[in-house]
Amino acid sequence: MALDGLKVFSATKARDRAELGEKVTGWLRENPHLEIVDKIVTQSSDQEFHCLTVTLFYVQRQAA
Repeated sequence: MALDGLKVFSATKARDRAELGEKVTGWLRENPHLEIVDKIVTQSSDQEFHCLTVTLFYVQRQAA
């Protein structure tokens, strides 16, 4: 399957990480013409920072 694109959401600050799901949901609502075909959730950290990344892979929805 060929992809049309991907969207990456990333946050390192605690407040931003807590709001990341709402940002993803908002973007999905703004783009109903896209169909998510895969996703990757990645968490990484070092001694000071914790990073959460959500990567969505999408294709354009077929017209009905």
